[in-house]
Amino acid sequence: MHSTRLSVEGMTCASCVGRVERALKGMEGVADANVNLATETAEVMFDDAVTLPDLVGVLDKAGYPARVEELVFDIEGMTCASCVGRVERALRAEEGVSEASVNLASETATVQVLSGVQDADSLTKAIARAGYKAKPRIDREAAPVNRKADEARALRKRLIWAVALTLPVFVIEMGGHLVPALHHWWMMTVPEWLWRMVQFALTAVVLAGPGRVFFAKGLPSLMKGAPDMNALVALGAGAAFLYSSVVTFWPQSLPMGAQNVYFEAAAVIVSLILLGRWLEARAKGRTGEAIRTLAGMRAKTARVARDGAVVELPIEEIRVGDVLHLRPGEKIAVDGKVLTGESHVDEAMISGEPIPVAKAAGQPVIAGTVNGEGAMTYLAEKVGADTMLAQIIRMVEEAQGAKLPIQSLVDKVTMYFVPAVMALAALTVVIWLMFGPEPALAHALVAGVAVLIIACPCAMGLATPTSIMVGTGRAAELGVLFRKGDALQGLQEVKVIAFDKTGTLTEGRPDVTDLVTLAGEEAALLAEVAAVEAKSEHPIARAIERAAEARGLVLPEVAKARAIAGHGIKAQVGESALLVGNMRLMTREKIDTSAFEIPLAGLADQGRTPVLVARDGVAVMVLGVSDPVRSTSRQAIAALHARGIKVAMVSGDTRRAAEAVARDLGIDHVEAEVLPKGKAKAVAALREVHGAVGFVGDGINDAPALASADVGIAVGTGTDVAIEAADVVLMRGDPCAVVTAVDVSRKTMGNIRQNLFWAFAYNAALIPVAAGVLYPSFGVQLSPMLGAGAMALSSVFVVSNALRLRRIPAAM
Repeated sequence: MHSTRLSVEGMTCASCVGRVERALKGMEGVADANVNLATETAEVMFDDAVTLPDLVGVLDKAGYPARVEELVFDIEGMTCASCVGRVERALRAEEGVSEASVNLASETATVQVLSGVQDADSLTKAIARAGYKAKPRIDREAAPVNRKADEARALRKRLIWAVALTLPVFVIEMGGHLVPALHHWWMMTVPEWLWRMVQFALTAVVLAGPGRVFFAKGLPSLMKGAPDMNALVALGAGAAFLYSSVVTFWPQSLPMGAQNVYFEAAAVIVSLILLGRWLEARAKGRTGEAIRTLAGMRAKTARVARDGAVVELPIEEIRVGDVLHLRPGEKIAVDGKVLTGESHVDEAMISGEPIPVAKAAGQPVIAGTVNGEGAMTYLAEKVGADTMLAQIIRMVEEAQGAKLPIQSLVDKVTMYFVPAVMALAALTVVIWLMFGPEPALAHALVAGVAVLIIACPCAMGLATPTSIMVGTGRAAELGVLFRKGDALQGLQEVKVIAFDKTGTLTEGRPDVTDLVTLAGEEAALLAEVAAVEAKSEHPIARAIERAAEARGLVLPEVAKARAIAGHGIKAQVGESALLVGNMRLMTREKIDTSAFEIPLAGLADQGRTPVLVARDGVAVMVLGVSDPVRSTSRQAIAALHARGIKVAMVSGDTRRAAEAVARDLGIDHVEAEVLPKGKAKAVAALREVHGAVGFVGDGINDAPALASADVGIAVGTGTDVAIEAADVVLMRGDPCAVVTAVDVSRKTMGNIRQNLFWAFAYNAALIPVAAGVLYPSFGVQLSPMLGAGAMALSSVFVVSNALRLRRIPAAM
């Protein structure tokens, strides 16, 4: 029998406990289940016929899912895609791990585990058993340490030692081939046996010192039957060194023509690969700059009112409800609301807008933004991981650590790549020994070592994650957050982008432009309508409130108010039953709408949105509301057209009003008078006609469409519900940010394709050359030293190519 303790979500009472216990005990193979409501856990005894996923599935079906937590590990020692696969397999083999994703570029592992079944310590040990050092990231909000900078410094020291020891061997041996006179002089001056002993000693120090890492990691992986890139280097350099050592100490054991030494090849291979890793570490260190820059924007301390005095405290000690004092030029420490004072705040790091935003009492402030010339006090409303800056950092980290669908091809190839290369190297040696010219053994050694060294999966493993890291980081700098990694790939495939009208193409702050009273007194009616609309979250409601405020009206009490999605509001104001909404609401409530017809026709011709009012079953008022089009909407739509993307608009407005806006902006397709559920249907209809659809929205009623679109794009100034349903978040309301998101997606995916082409083409082209395919026709055999240089260059090329994405410009 086995036992496990699962953490269970959703239990609120004893009935829940009973349901969970019955569900578990009802499984064949479960001997006992004991559920504790206080600890929200289930202790289960089961036999071999039951697995942990079976128990999780039963809990899901019962409506009480097992609690899953996410752990993040920083991993040292990964060098290629084979390492990634090895760590992922080691983690997924652990009981309780539902998913593990390893990112070579950021050198992190993100693991989904069942709470209570696994912990960070056991997973750290699992990673260690796979041959890598891991450290759990305790504080997800802490600024990531630039480990690549430290690694680059350590590699530089090893590289200097390797080059210093290799240089005498390389200069004398290779210089002798290039300058025969130097070769003759050296041979006449230094006995051959002594020179070989010196080469042996220098090369041994190179391999045992700076190059020890290749053997320390490569040989154990080879013994475990899971060789990696280190194993290829260890085998190649080790084979050249051992062969040369045999020639040096036991020359009689080899035929006369095969008594050449290759110490310089072994030493140069290590030096060149260390050079490549140093350059790669320096370049990779720059791929994570976006996260470090964001994290560096946080204030370290803040002045807080405590016990009647203002004291300076670390931001970790700030609590919700604290009153903070802000001086000119200081960073805002936490998200909050201004209490006193006025100033301008630079919010460019959030919105990308360079113009400072005026702040006064009652207005929000955001952590990490910089105060201008005024002094203010503000109330802490969100601290720590709940601040907008912390959430942005988390979104960027998750996007950078994501695996795109295109990565699955690479994972499949690299799983078998290193063993295949070793087999190919062995086959190369056999063919040269069987069919090669004399000295066949020397030729076979050179070809076999060259194949091992030149065929490295480093470039393949780095091709996708480095581009994702740099692309999503640059997007964040431009105010575009990819919440889900696969949206980065999905957005470049979108054929049509549908915009919600209000708050995206328009300012989202409509004004009341027309007021037509059909019955009753205008001021009293407007006050009642404004009082009812105060219960709504819709932007039009705010416009009506502002219109009443501008007239100095006092709003009456509203006894009951009920929002009817896609229709309007039904409310009781004093003795009157008030209906405020669109024509669908009036029809639904069986109101005689004939009095509305003339005002509606006039408003529709002007592209204005009508708000209809009925009191006690009688039509009494029509309000005309106009939401001004954003100044950049026309530019954004023209830019999308230039990129071959159709543009649609989906709106709840009347068709005439929606079409008036569409004509003005040059929109291709209009869906008007659409309910929230209808927006999702409109997305489906567009997909059938055009293909993949992106939807841009900002309100609660946009959430279904955002979720159903191939890529949902939420305006960050919108509601939390809309943002949670989206794949991409725009930190400012400018529609041009949509164009920026498309550009980042297309350029990042293009960069990935370039990297993958280079990585695969490099191996496809050079492995046959290394094996000696050119020798029969041209007498050319690739030196292992050149192979090492080409291999190092391939990784550096991939990372450097990804870094070009840092120059993606903002659209317009």
